[in-house]
Amino acid sequence: MKSLLRIANAGGYWGDDPYALRRQATGDLPVDYITMDFLAEITMSILQKQFARNPSMGYARDFVTQVAPLLVTLKKRGIKVITNAGGVNPKSCAQALLEKGLEQGLSLKIVVVDGDDVLSQIEDLSLDNMETGESLGKHRGKVLAANAYFGSLPIVEALKKEPDIVLCGRVTDTGITLAALIHEFGWSSKDYDRLAQGIVASHLLECGAQATGGNFTDFSKVDNYVDVGFPIVEFDPSGTFVITKQPRTGGLVTLQTIREQLLYEMGNPQVYITPDVISDFTTMTLEAEGSDRVRVSGTRGFAPTDTLKVSVAIDAGYKCSGSLIISGPDARIKAEIFAKTFWTRLHNELERSSFTPFEEKNTEFIGDDATHRQLTPKHSPAEIMLRFAARDEDQRKLEIFRKLIPGLILSGPSGVAVTGGAPMISRMVRYWPSLVEQEHALPAVTMYSGCDQVGAVSKLCWPTTKGSAEPAFGLRDPFPSSLLAEIGGDMIEAPLMVLAHARSGDKGDTANIGLIGRSPEVYVWLRDNLTTNHIEEWFKDVVRGGLKRYLVPNLWAINFLLEEALGGGGTISLYTDAQGKTYGQALLRCRVKVPKQLLETIAQEDKATSEELT
Repeated sequence: MKSLLRIANAGGYWGDDPYALRRQATGDLPVDYITMDFLAEITMSILQKQFARNPSMGYARDFVTQVAPLLVTLKKRGIKVITNAGGVNPKSCAQALLEKGLEQGLSLKIVVVDGDDVLSQIEDLSLDNMETGESLGKHRGKVLAANAYFGSLPIVEALKKEPDIVLCGRVTDTGITLAALIHEFGWSSKDYDRLAQGIVASHLLECGAQATGGNFTDFSKVDNYVDVGFPIVEFDPSGTFVITKQPRTGGLVTLQTIREQLLYEMGNPQVYITPDVISDFTTMTLEAEGSDRVRVSGTRGFAPTDTLKVSVAIDAGYKCSGSLIISGPDARIKAEIFAKTFWTRLHNELERSSFTPFEEKNTEFIGDDATHRQLTPKHSPAEIMLRFAARDEDQRKLEIFRKLIPGLILSGPSGVAVTGGAPMISRMVRYWPSLVEQEHALPAVTMYSGCDQVGAVSKLCWPTTKGSAEPAFGLRDPFPSSLLAEIGGDMIEAPLMVLAHARSGDKGDTANIGLIGRSPEVYVWLRDNLTTNHIEEWFKDVVRGGLKRYLVPNLWAINFLLEEALGGGGTISLYTDAQGKTYGQALLRCRVKVPKQLLETIAQEDKATSEELT
């Protein structure tokens, strides 16, 4: 058993920094494993389309391009790579890699994990939408793909074969890291606290540089984004770990950057569900341990459920968007005239053709209020990108839409910059999350060496756990309201940015915003004063569903869930920000009245942290 295991991340999504793998593989800090996450729900749908057109495609070809020049280095350094770049066709991806190896005189060992595709069983599965409760019903004939999320189990089995690369299809973002920990340390499938610590480490790694200064609220504290260091976890067998990055790389690892990433795409922080364990993110402890080093310990976990999440992709019709650049003076007034003119013309043409209105349409004034909506302070923009978007099942209606946009250029107010002709129409794929019993998705593990399959395919069965998705532990909040007893004096108005930092993300049509106090006292003030009513008022332009509020005292944070806030989410949304990435910054610009003395606790906290690090 290793006394210290280093796992590095070199990619958080398909399209991430193409040179991160090289920096991790050749860095001064030696690593044992490199994990790379390529698959979002949208990505699976794109890959399924590619596979339908060409049976040799359907995987993240970027992975082959990135790893091929480094195969000799990875072999020499004994670094194993685990990735879900296989998409919907991991065997073809493996074949491409094996050929690249032979070109360099290397006989690679690659283990493929698949079996997540349950499309062939679509008629036998209920697949109700786990977020809305809607029945698949009328959509069943439009299903393009259905993939179950595997956890670490099949990857652990793959690692027993001592491969150079483990190549997976749809596994959880956390599974590719947790598997290495289980394999190296021999953890039991019921060692829930250690597994939960592994999930936290995996969650910090899975989005790449977001844990090391990327998308950080206090971006001015990051002195270099050019060669940003991607995250590395240093794990010991007891279950505690340090998160850091390669020396002499850009980026930043602090308590603040780690707190932000821990809240990314978070639902109920007490019930972080994976196929391996349910983790309670309110139980961990964070400690600064020197420059660019944060230690995490104490996470508690409990038994997972006996179901697997399934990502179903449904053909949802068509959408189209187009834009014009409107310049000042009076850019907003001109843009509003253009918008009214366009939609009136379109309405008239649809009526003449006996078409019904669009299922959904949207207008955005980019540069003025496209992402932060009514929260944007009144100002006079010098220019605006006026963006129109619409979606519908009937492509003929969108043909009318696309042809009317260029016709605005010479028939409206002055100051229009020509941005092109009629925009393209694209097919939409709707993300439909569901649950299935594990027996319907049995993972398969296959090893290849040279260019040949070695041995039979291993089919795995899931252990029964009978776990529940209800919190297993009570929420511990060590901060009493009396912490504010001596904080009073004059009240001042300030943006939340002064009091807190934030990170937002998405799950389907739900956005989350993790709001993190800059001191324990600020957390208590936020907890006692900031309600869902405030969020509802501030985000009334986008929230169509409910609002939920969860406390995360150990991170000095509150997690807000904004349901039905992303215009349908993913590929069907007509919003510029379809994933809620800007919502955290929008919240931070909201203004509140607070005791002036509250701000002094932030300065004291910053000073204490600085002294501790030095």
